[in-house]
Amino acid sequence: MSLSIPLRQKLSAGEQAAGAWLTLPSTAIAGTIARTPNVSWVLIDAEHGLINDTHLYDLANTIAANGASPIIRVPSEETWLIKESLDSGAHGLMVPMANSAEIVRGIVRATKYPPIGIRGFGPMFTSATGALGGGYALAANSELVISVQIEHPQAVAEIDEICQEGIDVVFIGPFDLALSMGVQFGSEEHETAIAKILATAKKHGKIAAIFCLNGEQAARRFAQGFQMVSVTTDIDTITTAFTHELSMATGKTTDAAKGYNL
Repeated sequence: MSLSIPLRQKLSAGEQAAGAWLTLPSTAIAGTIARTPNVSWVLIDAEHGLINDTHLYDLANTIAANGASPIIRVPSEETWLIKESLDSGAHGLMVPMANSAEIVRGIVRATKYPPIGIRGFGPMFTSATGALGGGYALAANSELVISVQIEHPQAVAEIDEICQEGIDVVFIGPFDLALSMGVQFGSEEHETAIAKILATAKKHGKIAAIFCLNGEQAARRFAQGFQMVSVTTDIDTITTAFTHELSMATGKTTDAAKGYNL
């Protein structure tokens, strides 16, 4: 028994999975992003975005209906947030600040039905989001895509143990990682930590993923061996496009906003 999850299918086939970040609670924007060629997943950001639990079902349903996988980033690893997000019909979750193997172990338990975990049963609304009905109860434990964010030096130190837990994706938050390490973004120390995470994920057969702000960064990360990459965000794309077009119209150039950093 399997579920219809585009991201899972692409990752299982060994293909590169390009995604985008949704921070605005708009089904119109969500659908537009999901219909964009080569987008296989859209991250619904309920941590730093303007998105809360009242938006999750409609956003997840819109993204799935347009052929991509909705992945919800919860604000924290609390069990009730994880349960609520999965029950809204998400094809997977991303959990921030997974700073230790112990935290990741708790995340895995919260995302799985017994006997593997402690997730309560109540998937009344999952049937609407991309053929997640029917065999959902039987397949959810193995098919939903569970990602944890590595963005702290303790997580880097424990990355070998973290990769041995029941997660699917190790997702690097490079900006928070640099801040928590106390180093410059893109410095040798920063890139060494990223390389360690990438190599360890591959050693354990996990998907290595990372956040980027633009296509140039994303192409470089794909070339390094990352299989799942977030290419841009809705707000960064809007800002960059408006800045460019207005500069062309007025002849006045200005630096586009750098966007928010994850």
